[in-house]
Amino acid sequence: MIKNIKFILLFYTFLCSGTLFVNAQEIAVLKYNGGGDWYANPTALPNLIAFCNTNINTNIEATPANVAVNSTDLFLYPFLHMTGHGNIYFSDEDAQNLRNYLLSGGFLHIDDNYGMEPFLKKELKKVFPDKELIELPSTHPIFNQTYKFPNGLPKIHEHDGKRPQAFGIFHNGRLLLLFTYESDLGDGWESPGVHNDPEEVRIKALQMGANIIEYAFEN
Repeated sequence: MIKNIKFILLFYTFLCSGTLFVNAQEIAVLKYNGGGDWYANPTALPNLIAFCNTNINTNIEATPANVAVNSTDLFLYPFLHMTGHGNIYFSDEDAQNLRNYLLSGGFLHIDDNYGMEPFLKKELKKVFPDKELIELPSTHPIFNQTYKFPNGLPKIHEHDGKRPQAFGIFHNGRLLLLFTYESDLGDGWESPGVHNDPEEVRIKALQMGANIIEYAFEN
């Protein structure tokens, strides 16, 4: 516990001095407990990173790291990605660490790979008991970065046939957590032979992913 407090204080010092997150362009996959497959879509992020480095002038390490939700290593990465199909569990320590990370300037994108939504909503209440997921309108800046999505989040996979929705958690006006639901961007980022999606569908998914990364790095 003391170690965590010291690290958080150190993190704030770096944040205020402008030496952490300012020029960092790195991504990590969030490892969580509960039995859900946090490691799903292994080709997704490498493909998205390659797309971003080519098209929106990022310089992200080609292979994303894996970082546990209770680790102080969270604070080394300005952008975390979380996905899966099933159960999620945050201990009190997990929830507090993730809350500290997000309130300190970090960004978390959660992409429902199908089936995680009811578990996720329950666990997010541990992280932010006083906040709700708010649906983002199609006019939100995240849909109007390098790539324009006038109708909001694109539909990539059918799932339950519901419309795709993007939800956010805000603090002092800053979007610090994005939850994409009934879209499955991650499947669209995977290599072409994995799901056999049409190329135009994959491009939409990659463009939306690039918008998310661009937005997170700039805000």
